[in-house]
Amino acid sequence: MHTVRPAAVAGTFYTAQAAMLAGEVRRMLDEASQTVPALPACPKALIAPHAGYVYSGQMAAAAYVTLVPWRASIKRVVLLGPVHRVPVRGLALPGTQAFVTPLGEVAIDQAAVAALGALPQVVTSPAAHAQEHALEVQLPFLQTVLPDFELLPLAVGDATPAEVAEVLDVLWGGPETLIVISSDLSHFLRYEAAQARDRDTVQHILRLQASLHHQQACGGTPINGLLLSAAQHHLRPHLLGMCNSGDTAGDRQRVVGYASLAFLEDQGGQHGSH
Repeated sequence: MHTVRPAAVAGTFYTAQAAMLAGEVRRMLDEASQTVPALPACPKALIAPHAGYVYSGQMAAAAYVTLVPWRASIKRVVLLGPVHRVPVRGLALPGTQAFVTPLGEVAIDQAAVAALGALPQVVTSPAAHAQEHALEVQLPFLQTVLPDFELLPLAVGDATPAEVAEVLDVLWGGPETLIVISSDLSHFLRYEAAQARDRDTVQHILRLQASLHHQQACGGTPINGLLLSAAQHHLRPHLLGMCNSGDTAGDRQRVVGYASLAFLEDQGGQHGSH
């Protein structure tokens, strides 16, 4: 039986109307292409925010536009994000064959699902995915940028950075595999306090310091796992942009922070940051 996970937040986090959604995503990518410098190589991993598009869509576009020159080579996206609604121990697969958005269906890489079968921290939880927005809001960007890819979606609950890194190592692959971590930064601070905290958080990421807590980034657990793997695989992080909801569509009394980062294989053997 062909099972799908239907769109849960179309019409709230982004428009449910397919042609309008396609146009909005393309417009955000076009705008990002004017401001985000081209990278010297294809990112191996991205960190992108997951709020409603009116708040963080432009910052997410800053991450995804970096893929455009290499779009034909990426065939699998390993997508990790935090659970917001249903707690889970470990990293949860959805137990379906595909995800659906207004832009169409994305097949889940069943070979990758099977490759995780021996890891005790990987579970199957349709409930963890059913109403979760963190992974879903990334899909229209991926569907717009990549012509042909399969998905491996994991909703990350209570897990250690080492458990996340072990999963990433199993799925690491070569240039055909992109890793995307979905995360916002600080939540509900005043504007200036959020800017200060988010700058500090980004510095931790740029130094590959896998010690983020959830007040710094709601996706701190999958980010920490990525940072462990990035150090092991000699990836270098690049900051593409940062802002908060007070810069985009919200008031400045209680803001949510956003940043986009790309991780590239280190050409020069040096660790560090831009």
